[in-house]
Amino acid sequence: MNFTVLLFVSLFCGLILAMEDSANTETEKTIESCFPDMCNLLKEFGALREKLGAVETRLKDSETQIQELKSKEKTVVIFSAATGGGNTAIGPFNEATTLVFRTVITNIGNGYNQFTGIFAAPVKGVYYFTFYHHAGGSHIVSLNLIKNNNSVVQTFDHRSSGDTADNGGNAVFLQLQQGDQVYVRLDANAHVWGNDLVTTFSGFLVNQD
Repeated sequence: MNFTVLLFVSLFCGLILAMEDSANTETEKTIESCFPDMCNLLKEFGALREKLGAVETRLKDSETQIQELKSKEKTVVIFSAATGGGNTAIGPFNEATTLVFRTVITNIGNGYNQFTGIFAAPVKGVYYFTFYHHAGGSHIVSLNLIKNNNSVVQTFDHRSSGDTADNGGNAVFLQLQQGDQVYVRLDANAHVWGNDLVTTFSGFLVNQD
């Protein structure tokens, strides 16, 4: 009797264990079948994030370059001005004097100041300047193009009793830093003829650095 009970209990316990092993096996199979897909999905997601990060970096770099190009494209500096003065002589003066070109013809970029006669470079770059004069022969003509208080080029004509009028001029390329000043100086005891047509000062930005 006891042997029969023990045998029954053993068989029952074995059946339960077999059922548990079967359930665990099914669960493991389910996990094993799903887990690789999840891993692959995570790997693909990580790779996608890296690609998106690289694309974002490239877009930022491109945007920066585009903004720099747009900034350079918008920088236009051109000016031309005449002395004005109503067809009268300007000078001679006892000391060197900045020649003020009051009649503004063009001033794109607002680099030229018609009240001081001084051009201040809005941006760093290479600029081209010209200045021309008309004057009689009763006094010398001596004009200097000045960069930051230093004479760069000059136009000059001697006094002459037989030569009633002359025209002259000069030109130069200058490498300027932002804020550098350029202007025309009338030397002491010199004169020019002032009106809206013949004595002029011009310049423009050739290339921005």
